[in-house]
Amino acid sequence: MAGTAPVPEVTLREYGPAVSVPLAPEAGRALAASGILRSATPDPGREGHWLLRAGSRVGAVRTPGGPVVRITPKTPVSRLFFLLGFSLDPARAWRDGREGTVDTGAYDDVVPALAHAVERRIDAALLRGVLQGYREVEESALVVRGRLREAEQIRRHFGRTPPAEVVYDAYTADTAENRVLRAAVERLLRLPGVPGTVRRRLAHQRVRLADALPLTPGQELPRWRPSRLNARYQPALRLAEAVLRGTSPEHRPAGAQPLAVDGFLLDMNKLFEDFITVALREALREHGLTARLQDPHHLDTAGLVRMRPDLVVRSGDGRVPLAVVDAKYKAEKADGLLNADLYQALAYATVLGLPEAHLVYAAGRRPERFHEVRGTAAGPGGRGVRLYQHSLDLSREPVRLLSALREIAGRLARAAPRP
Repeated sequence: MAGTAPVPEVTLREYGPAVSVPLAPEAGRALAASGILRSATPDPGREGHWLLRAGSRVGAVRTPGGPVVRITPKTPVSRLFFLLGFSLDPARAWRDGREGTVDTGAYDDVVPALAHAVERRIDAALLRGVLQGYREVEESALVVRGRLREAEQIRRHFGRTPPAEVVYDAYTADTAENRVLRAAVERLLRLPGVPGTVRRRLAHQRVRLADALPLTPGQELPRWRPSRLNARYQPALRLAEAVLRGTSPEHRPAGAQPLAVDGFLLDMNKLFEDFITVALREALREHGLTARLQDPHHLDTAGLVRMRPDLVVRSGDGRVPLAVVDAKYKAEKADGLLNADLYQALAYATVLGLPEAHLVYAAGRRPERFHEVRGTAAGPGGRGVRLYQHSLDLSREPVRLLSALREIAGRLARAAPRP
């Protein structure tokens, strides 16, 4: 059909307007079922075209039988990776508060910046050589090495030797840390849009990590524990795990068949929530307070309706709730109100017995506003429950972002009722 030839790549903008794209019906339906986009529907005005609209996920994915879908973020890529780097390693980022916490090079697209950042961190991790460690090995051998596995020897060989079923500790580069790094490198090499220079450097890192076994598809990530020995690996490991959790997701509605997509997607809703809660938790420690992220509670006395505030500020011993915060990656409506958010915040304050609750948005017209709730004047001094709305402008420099969050943390600490 003339004018409806499939396109190899589609560029959308996070929460931007719908784009009409020529797609085969199967590719359009696959995108609609994937959950990658906010919406994917046939274009009523153009036969053979689909209207694609992006939501909160940014990055790039390659779909079976369809185009590469590239979704650009509203936030500058360097700032986006500052948020990611802070969430992964708050101690380092809070200390220097600069965008260079994650080196994205000169790239202004998510996937190239990510590939560059991971490769640079892996290169720094391997600067003093590939980390080695002891790993327990079980195998059949012609000579006895280590300990004889007596039960396996009897079960498999009726007690005869050789071969011998042995177990021993091997000093090897096939460690959990190296497996994670190698898996991240291999995932990045398969992503669409990785620049050639970065791809070549990633291939070099794969050679350096060749002694680590590749992960089996669907296998859980190997578990590693932070220690003095792997301290130089830790920045690379945290970013590598973020890559592996954000690549090749299976997005599908309940009951639908899985649709495999190959790529990397960052959910800006989750990224903003992680950044706000981790930053506030770190800042509240300066006031001698603790914080719990995703603190579980129930709305009703029967315990049937669950609720999880993003962050609950607690006393130093963690026993007494003092304040509650929810992060919202959205802009205010034209009238400045988001009623559903206010109702949710009021429910949190009511269940926790607090005189106020706080909402932190990624954008807004005023730095702070509050609403006093009718019929709740039984609080301290006869004042009703107050619902505060804070706005955090993500276009600001990292140092100013952290300063604004310190101010909010101080506001929480001053207002918190002391036990």
